[in-house]
Amino acid sequence: MLLLPRRRFLGLTAGALAAPSLSFAQAAGRPEITIAVQKLATSNTLDPLSEQSNVGTRIMNSYLECLIGQDLRGDLSPIPRLATAWTRIDDKTVELDLRRGVKFHNGDELTAEDVVFTFSPDRMMGDTTPEGWDKTISVVERTVTARTKELPPQVPAVARRLWPSLVKVEAVGDYKVRFINATPDVTMEGRIMALGSQIISRRAFEEAPSWLDFARAPVGTGPYKVEKLDPDTELVLVSHDDYWGGLPPLKRIRFVQVPEAAQRVNGVRAGQYDMACDLTPDQFAQVESDTRLEVVGGIINNIRVTCFDKHDTALVDPRVRQAMLHAIDRQMIVDQLWMGKTVVPKGDQFKWYGDMYLSDWAAPEYDPAKSRQLLKEAGYKGDAIPYRLLNDYYTLQVNNAQVMVEMWKQVGLNVEIEMKENWSQVWDPNGTRGVHDWSSGGSFPDPVATQPNQWGPQGQAVQTGEYGNDEVNTLCGVLQTSTDKAARRKAFQRMLVILEREDPAYGVINQNATFTAKSKSMGWQVSPSFAMDFRPGNWS
Repeated sequence: MLLLPRRRFLGLTAGALAAPSLSFAQAAGRPEITIAVQKLATSNTLDPLSEQSNVGTRIMNSYLECLIGQDLRGDLSPIPRLATAWTRIDDKTVELDLRRGVKFHNGDELTAEDVVFTFSPDRMMGDTTPEGWDKTISVVERTVTARTKELPPQVPAVARRLWPSLVKVEAVGDYKVRFINATPDVTMEGRIMALGSQIISRRAFEEAPSWLDFARAPVGTGPYKVEKLDPDTELVLVSHDDYWGGLPPLKRIRFVQVPEAAQRVNGVRAGQYDMACDLTPDQFAQVESDTRLEVVGGIINNIRVTCFDKHDTALVDPRVRQAMLHAIDRQMIVDQLWMGKTVVPKGDQFKWYGDMYLSDWAAPEYDPAKSRQLLKEAGYKGDAIPYRLLNDYYTLQVNNAQVMVEMWKQVGLNVEIEMKENWSQVWDPNGTRGVHDWSSGGSFPDPVATQPNQWGPQGQAVQTGEYGNDEVNTLCGVLQTSTDKAARRKAFQRMLVILEREDPAYGVINQNATFTAKSKSMGWQVSPSFAMDFRPGNWS
């Protein structure tokens, strides 16, 4: 019988068990709050072109904004943000009317000039061109430490991952801009609302001493501005009193990094923190035993996956990767680790894709006998497969890894956990990378936001040398450039067959869910996303 490991948390001290004094303090009529999170950022910066992460998504909408926003208090559907309206000119062109009177954190007014600069070579694209959208830009994921005005090499790589065919953004007057693509793209509006397309102040960027200085304190239009960032310690945001959407409800927001889940729970019960993020289901009872606290949250548009470096010796034969997929009892993970608070997804896709959602698809079935047969056919001799693992960057990450390693062991796979301190070590091409955890999130409602962004020609797994498949690259071209819905759906279906069955790039585990502890008296609504919304109207 497989024994699933369970988390055991430190008991509360007598002082912590006493009725807590909730910590949000009044400041000039508005509160200041402290939020405990597992991780602040993965890149040492707050810039969306380097901080392409789940934890970055949580904080970024507070200080930066896109032209088209997401309805964070609804179903994440597109809503006007810095643009008041948008129009399709043709298959390659979208025109947007800018909101007037919007002030950046430095007091400057937002104009078309700032939007044009945001998507310019100097800020985003470097020397890349849209003609090379199907050619991979190789990149090594490293933390930026040098203070120079030049773009770090990963910035243009990420930019072309997000905007493979963008030719330029041009001004059509002071308050109107036009996005022009080299190829047809039915998802341009989605790209405009995605992580990485936030608008920045041109003057602030050009006047910053270095790219890193700006990236640690980006100047945007959000309801809060960056006061201080101590990487791996705390991020302090303060009210942008000239926010176009009205006076922000909070005077100051302090995010503190508290890696241990037990400490986050103890802290919110003791009144040290106003919110504690990244809770696990077996912590709910401990939080809710205090009648003044509650847990909010649920399933979000993000899927936990395990990724393969298909070029490593033990994983070159796709049958070994297939065997690993069939050895995982996903429903057991959902039922016992997640206590039924999430679901097993139908592959790497989301229902909000609408007509592009493949409802008849499914994750690989749990079949240990099939795993053993595949390993026998592949001639697998027990070679060690490293599993590069972070300490609970994802909720239940270590527990989940231990469970899967045991499941793999039961079919004859020799998977060895290697603990890593950060993502640079996970992505490091030196040595044998084997497998690692990841997640796949939908920034907008179309498969283009996931598969090409992860495993296409400019996908992160391809840019870092983990994966590559010529047919997948071709299918990405169809998905990104075709205007024929039937052709796009067919391409997506074939892509999932390759990525999840024939030449596996990853294996889905469960749909992600995020849970936060807070006071019941706190009038704040959680989003169906990693993003936390503290705009006017979402606090009382």
